[in-house]
Amino acid sequence: MPGAPISQGRTGMTPELRATARHLGRRRFLTTSAAAAALAFTVNLPAAGAAAAAELDPARLTDDPFTLGVASGDPLPGSVLLWTRLAPAPYQADGGLPAERVTVHWELARDETFRRPVRRGTALAHPEFGHSVHVQVDGLDENRVYYYRFRTGAWISRTGRTRTAPGPGAKTSALTFGLVSCQRYDQGYYTAYRHLAEDDVDLVLHLGDYLYEYAVSGVGGARAYPAGTVPAVYHHEMTTLDDYRLKYALYKSDPDLLAAHAAHPFVVTWDDHETENNYAGAVSENDAPAEEFLVRRAAAYRAYWENQPLRRPQLPDGPDLRLYRRLNWGRLAQFDVLDTRQYRSDQAYGDGWQLPGPESQDPARTLTGAAQERWLIDGWHRSRALWNVVPQQVTFAQRYNSTAVPSPVSMDSWDGYPASRTRILAGAEAAGVENLMVLTGDVHVHYGFDIKRDFADRTSKTLGTEIVTSSISSGGNGSAKPANWATFMAANPHLKFYNGLRGYATVALGREAARADFKTVPYVTTQGAPLTTAASFVTEIGNQGLEPA
Repeated sequence: MPGAPISQGRTGMTPELRATARHLGRRRFLTTSAAAAALAFTVNLPAAGAAAAAELDPARLTDDPFTLGVASGDPLPGSVLLWTRLAPAPYQADGGLPAERVTVHWELARDETFRRPVRRGTALAHPEFGHSVHVQVDGLDENRVYYYRFRTGAWISRTGRTRTAPGPGAKTSALTFGLVSCQRYDQGYYTAYRHLAEDDVDLVLHLGDYLYEYAVSGVGGARAYPAGTVPAVYHHEMTTLDDYRLKYALYKSDPDLLAAHAAHPFVVTWDDHETENNYAGAVSENDAPAEEFLVRRAAAYRAYWENQPLRRPQLPDGPDLRLYRRLNWGRLAQFDVLDTRQYRSDQAYGDGWQLPGPESQDPARTLTGAAQERWLIDGWHRSRALWNVVPQQVTFAQRYNSTAVPSPVSMDSWDGYPASRTRILAGAEAAGVENLMVLTGDVHVHYGFDIKRDFADRTSKTLGTEIVTSSISSGGNGSAKPANWATFMAANPHLKFYNGLRGYATVALGREAARADFKTVPYVTTQGAPLTTAASFVTEIGNQGLEPA
């Protein structure tokens, strides 16, 4: 892994940024959009006209610029979003490129040999965007597989496979998607991604913790590389835009992750570690001043957009990025992708596992923010889909960690925001949503939950199901039955499955039922682990609840 360390202050902020952050704090940063716009200078937009960056002659590229692979995302009817990022030296802060624009050619075809071309064009990789490229291709056939690639100079990227969604009125009969989450680089290999790349799924939903802000040692932690393999630039926690860009480069250098992105379109949402552990809105884990934390958040959000296959509406404005959005798969499924980090109230009782009480049960507390909550419920009222699916981050169902009454619950999950959960479930019932499925990551284990109207009453109506996918690598090898397995199963009668190995889940939606397969690998600290389906469950149309398949 080539690359020289870059120097930075330990605060992660230049004197200019600190001064601006203080100025924005004096201007009521949290409530003024003008202040948010002012902060955008920290992650400049490309200039136009004479002020624009000079253009690099691609013939000068002597090393492969496509080291970070290709990706596609957010499939729409007749439209695909294609992504790449140029980085001939990915472990350098500038990616090995000067601060100049680069022209990138792209191609889309019906076949992987590109003998049946459909569209082609050019895009500019701007230095202000870390030389990333986001190409939206419209006017395509609905519900069709396509192949794509990029070229600049003498270099051609690997080929990616993507697809468009069915049209809004299409009575599609089937959809299969993968669920992934939590891929801490230094805690194991991404073997599960290699298996997912070969799995027969239509798309992949990433539910957060795509990367972790923590330092990575020279041996890559549990990967146990030869000493010094990971450059010194990764040996500290990331806080700046350069830090976050570099960390994405490290993660995206993994061959198994590269293969999964090339094989399937991704729909992504973040959790906390893309910025900082367990942050809540503008509140940092370590209670840094809000005006300083929001500068860090602006950098993290900018790097996230640059390195993910996201469309133009998700381009951040300073420390704000509208990530929640809606996708449809014909009349079969509506996906309401949530963001439960950016707008949430601070965790009650100092976070962690705590007994619920007046602070956590305050009706004013929110996990989604009022605007996103209204957007979700209004969308359900307009939904014509058979399945209403909610990809999001943290455990939705009630989860006790003790058989005692009362029991502690996680203040970082929906248990720490019960009024917010009650409003969401009431909204689903009022909208007539009959086939609700919540998709979750975060906790590094597989769970299968029934979602109850009243979790305290096991005879209460089941309103939907929750599929929680384990981590790709976070937490190390894990075990099929963690130490708390018996306690969790006894304390939570609506918990139908619990497994602590690493892996991913797949869900197949049909017009009569949905099937969830929980897939695991026995180890991640060494390569080559086989894949096993640990358990399979079905939930039927009009008869919610998980039953063994």
